[in-house]
Amino acid sequence: QVQLVESGGGSVQSGGSLRLSCAASAYTHSFYCMGWFRQAPGKEREGVAVIDSNGSTSYADSVKGRFTISQDNAKNTLYLQMNSLRPEDTAMYYCAADRACYYDGSGHIRILEGLFGYWGQGTQVTVSS
Repeated sequence: QVQLVESGGGSVQSGGSLRLSCAASAYTHSFYCMGWFRQAPGKEREGVAVIDSNGSTSYADSVKGRFTISQDNAKNTLYLQMNSLRPEDTAMYYCAADRACYYDGSGHIRILEGLFGYWGQGTQVTVSS
């Protein structure tokens, strides 16, 4: 059974940085597609960033230039480096994985919750102003 376990969340002031990690119980390269999603109180879960096994990435417009997704197959771990954090980044962050990515007509990976079948339990990120 595949398990995804997130860590690295916490409280930080606006402008600060955090790095989230997602440890997978299976080889990360067995998941062609991995990503990060987040859900703020009272809001729907939204996609943040995804990466495929070739290293291609896609980001939500709200985090472009501030967040970086990466993976280390040797450690079976997915990362999300978050810089220049803002109060609106406050949310529960979830790691997700699936055996396939889906691409739009421009070749960008689609960041859609329904396309991912495996999920972690989440790690809380709180950014204060």
